[in-house]
Amino acid sequence: MRKRLIRWGLAITVIAGLVFALAGTWRDPWLWACAILWAGTSLYAITGVDDDLLKERFRPPESGADSLALAFVRVFALALIVLGALDSGRWHLAPVAPALRPVGLAGMTAGFLMFFRAMHENRFFSAVVRVQRDRGHRVVDSGPYSVVRHPGYAGMLVAMPCAGLALGSFISFVLGVALSLMVVRRVLVEDAFLRKGLEGYKDYAKRVPHRLVPRVW
Repeated sequence: MRKRLIRWGLAITVIAGLVFALAGTWRDPWLWACAILWAGTSLYAITGVDDDLLKERFRPPESGADSLALAFVRVFALALIVLGALDSGRWHLAPVAPALRPVGLAGMTAGFLMFFRAMHENRFFSAVVRVQRDRGHRVVDSGPYSVVRHPGYAGMLVAMPCAGLALGSFISFVLGVALSLMVVRRVLVEDAFLRKGLEGYKDYAKRVPHRLVPRVW
């Protein structure tokens, strides 16, 4: 746990430092709120999970299916942070009204907590689309997975646009919406992949018919 906390502290320091440096100010309370919430939710993420899951999450042994799309997701996520910080602190091209920023903070936090709650429940919560035969991959249908089949992606769907609002830039918000559309596509790809390759997934899909939103889709 000590190593995890050290790595967590370094990662938060680097990300927060990058945001403040790009924004050109250390005095923006909204950016401090973002940094504090990132720190809190990511601390929750690394507690209660084993080293095997963290290795799978951050250093999977193969690129898996749909790896090119994953690269685009990562580029857009980085752009959301970089352009959001620049626009919020320096450019002021598309500022978000102050009344919307608390909404963004709340939605971002809820989305991240949903994402990390799914990670806690599912020890096969990989960053890549693959059947983890090396880890005894099986269907997980407990916790949030008893409600929708992809609760982690559901959290991302909410968190990304809200993160753009929280950072204070509609440029970031648009990038967040684009990321959400990529998430919806990813759900379709992963769902089809698991139906073909993971034993028991077809039966699970019958028991839990909705992918992201209960009673909707």
